[in-house]
Amino acid sequence: MKKILITGFEPFGGAAINPALEAVKLLEGVALNNGEIVICQVPVTRFKAIDAVIEAIKYHQPDYVITVGQAGGRAAITPERVAINIDDFRIADNEGNQPIDQPIVVDGPDGYFSTLPIKAMTQALQQAGIPCQVSNTAGTFVCNHLFYGVQHYLRDTRIAHGFIHIPLLPEQAALTEQPSMSLAMIAEGLKVAAQAVIDNEQDIQLTGGTIC
Repeated sequence: MKKILITGFEPFGGAAINPALEAVKLLEGVALNNGEIVICQVPVTRFKAIDAVIEAIKYHQPDYVITVGQAGGRAAITPERVAINIDDFRIADNEGNQPIDQPIVVDGPDGYFSTLPIKAMTQALQQAGIPCQVSNTAGTFVCNHLFYGVQHYLRDTRIAHGFIHIPLLPEQAALTEQPSMSLAMIAEGLKVAAQAVIDNEQDIQLTGGTIC
């Protein structure tokens, strides 16, 4: 029986809700085919976010880790391909940190690729009727910060990890022109993604690139 740790960020930027945390809450203890889901809440704070997930990894001893965050403006669930070693926060995090062009890990690699089967995950969601595309940028805020930091921590282990961005909820986007996705569809998408991780030890050959 495989164990998948799925984490979700708390609200940030003055918002009252974060779809990542709300979706992850719906997945606590959910059974998969040959697997189960455990969860963790993550602060939107530089370095503390990484520490929170590391502690959850130590506690749960998972086989896989999926970290999740919201991406306003995206219309689909987007597994991320790569994390880069830079913090360049457009806004302050929840404790007022706003680094500009600072490394996450001093002298660390320029980047880390996801070790999850992101193409297989994307295909599984699309086949389930859930909008999903591979993303090639996780930004430079706490999402990328966490993605990179957890990959760095897990670099010499057999635990696979990757990051998924999700759209806003309808209530978040109601007064804007930004796209949204229902909480139920987001939660179902993360469940489908988790099952695809268990089902695919190796990723599939499926185009997911962009021209620019």
